[in-house]
Amino acid sequence: MQNAKKRSSHGGFTLIELMIAIFVIMIGVMGLAGLLTNSVAYMLGSQDDFIARQKAAEAMEAIFTAKYDNTITFSNIANTTSTPPGIFLAGAQPLLQPGPDGLVGTVADETSTPDYLISPGPDGLMGTADDVKVPLDNFTRTITITPSGDTNLTQITITINYTAASFQRSYTMQSYISAFN
Repeated sequence: MQNAKKRSSHGGFTLIELMIAIFVIMIGVMGLAGLLTNSVAYMLGSQDDFIARQKAAEAMEAIFTAKYDNTITFSNIANTTSTPPGIFLAGAQPLLQPGPDGLVGTVADETSTPDYLISPGPDGLMGTADDVKVPLDNFTRTITITPSGDTNLTQITITINYTAASFQRSYTMQSYISAFN
């Protein structure tokens, strides 16, 4: 009789508890997989980050070089929408090869071909016939030139906008240029 009154209690999980535990673990694993996917996609954009920095520096260096070797005058260092108008296009522009003036982002570039990078081909050597042209069609450059308040000093801001994987990114470089050599 005592055995009948005593119920045997077996410790363990019920099927419902097991299903809930599996569901919680699945959500955690799926979250980690999503995080890993986004991390890899973000890291794949590091090459585009480097390209953006270099294209901004290229434009800035071209402006300084042209000014200081007297290719352009200080008054020409302005956007086309300024008063008086300058030679640099206003607004976001696609990356194009430099026009006849050798400067990027100017009115002379309007008929230029799209910019590209050259990567080594299957032989792994640069400068051979199998080199690959990589278009930079997911990049735009905005050159904004504003007066600084001092008539002999102008602020130059170059912004490169681009898409890396599924992320919209931008890189901005800012400097000042003076009327004096």
